[in-house]
Amino acid sequence: MNISSENYVRFFRQSSPYMHAHRGRTFVIMLPGEALEDTNFPNIIHDIALLSSLGVRLVLVHGARPQISRRLELQKIEASFHNDSRITDKSSLAAVIDANGSMRVRMEAQLSMGLINSPMHGSRIRVVSGNFVTARPLGVVDGVDFQNTGEVRRVDRKAISQQLDDGHLVLLSSLGYSPTGEVFNLSAEDVATRTAIALKAEKLILFGNSIGLQDEDGELIRTMRPREARSRLQSKQHQEFHRLLEAAVTACDSSIVRTHIVSHCIDGALLQELFTRDGFGTLITQDMAAYEQLRPATIEDVGGILKLIQPLEEKGVLVRRSRKQLEREINTFTVLVRDGMIVGCAALCSYPKDGCGELACLVIHPEYRQGKRGDVLLSAIEQQARQQKLKSLFVLTTRTAHWFIERGFAASPLKTLPSEKQEAYNRPRNSKVFKKVL
Repeated sequence: MNISSENYVRFFRQSSPYMHAHRGRTFVIMLPGEALEDTNFPNIIHDIALLSSLGVRLVLVHGARPQISRRLELQKIEASFHNDSRITDKSSLAAVIDANGSMRVRMEAQLSMGLINSPMHGSRIRVVSGNFVTARPLGVVDGVDFQNTGEVRRVDRKAISQQLDDGHLVLLSSLGYSPTGEVFNLSAEDVATRTAIALKAEKLILFGNSIGLQDEDGELIRTMRPREARSRLQSKQHQEFHRLLEAAVTACDSSIVRTHIVSHCIDGALLQELFTRDGFGTLITQDMAAYEQLRPATIEDVGGILKLIQPLEEKGVLVRRSRKQLEREINTFTVLVRDGMIVGCAALCSYPKDGCGELACLVIHPEYRQGKRGDVLLSAIEQQARQQKLKSLFVLTTRTAHWFIERGFAASPLKTLPSEKQEAYNRPRNSKVFKKVL
C-alpha cells in the first residue's frame, strides 16, 4: 500500500489519541485456527507486536479447528459434531492436544522474531503460556455425550494479571484442565470471552473470515448494540458468524464495553479498526453514547464546528460565520460527535414573539451522510423548538430545498418571516424560504 508522506503524517497524527487511549489497557484477541493458516497471519503478528510496543496489555487466544480436522482425517478418525461443537472422544483427544500444541509453538516462534529490516525487529516480546484455564465437561446435551469437549469453568485472573503487570504477553490455547488432571477441548470463542470477562478487559477482539457483519444489502455494519446482535442470533447465520455474535453478546452482557469483529484476511484490518474513527470491522458496544453522541455544543466545540462548516462557506452554500460570531451563538448549536470528532451540527435561533424558530447551519460531514444523521439533528432541533413552545420552524436555503420538502417543509413567502429576519435577509444571495408547522 503506497501512501504519500502527507497522508502518512495525517494518519499518524489522527491515530495519536487512540495510542493514548489504548496504552495500559487490556485487550483479549481471539485468533481462530483459520487465521493461523492465512497468508496474512505474519502481518497480524506484526500488528500485535506493534500494539504491545504501544503499551497495550495483550492476551491472545488461538483456536485449532481446521488443524484438528486435518489430523483426524490423516488418522482416518471420523470427526463428529453436534450443534457446531466437536464431540471429542478418547481417540480424537490426542489430535486435539497435538494441534493446539503445534499452533502454540508456531505463535510463540512468530512472536519471537526479531530480524533486522522486519517489523518485528527490536520487539522483544516475552510470551507466557500455562494452565490458566480450568475446564469442566460439557456433558450430555440433547442426549449426546460430548466426552472430552468442555467449557470454561474458571480463568485464573490473578495469575494472568500478574503476567501482564510484568510486561508479558499471555498466550492461551483452546484447551482447559480439570482439578482431576483431565484435558478438555474448548472453543476458542469461549476461552477468549471468559478471559475478557474475568480480566474486565477494555476490548474483546474476535477475528473472522469476513470483514465484519453485513446488512441485507451487503453493506458493512460498523456499529451495533447487543440487542441488535442478539436479534440476529435468532435468524439463520453462517456458523462462524453465529459463534462470533454469540461471543460478542455474552461479553457485552457481562460488562465488556466494546467487542470488535475484524477480518483475518485483510492486511491492516486490526490497526484500522483500533486507530481510525470509522474502524474496519463491526463494533458491538453498550457504550454507543461515547462512540456517537448528540449533545448541546460548548465553547470548546467552536474549532470543530468551524472546521466542519468552512468547506460549505467557501462554496457559498452557507453564510460565513466568524469565530467570534460562532462563540456568541454557540448556545444555539447542537452537535453530533463521533469518537471525539464533530461530524454534524445544527442551530436553533428562536423568535419567541413570533412563535417560530430558524433552523440554521445544518451540516453533516461528507463522509457521514449515509446514516440519516441529518434526520437525527433535525429531530433534535424540532424537539427543542417544541420545548420552547414554538409553533413552527423555518429555514433559508439555496441548495437543499428538496431535502427539507421531503421532511415536511413547505415553500413560504419572505413576508412570513419575523420582521428582524426580513430586515437581515441577504437579497443578492436569494435564499428560498421553507416553513414547517410543529
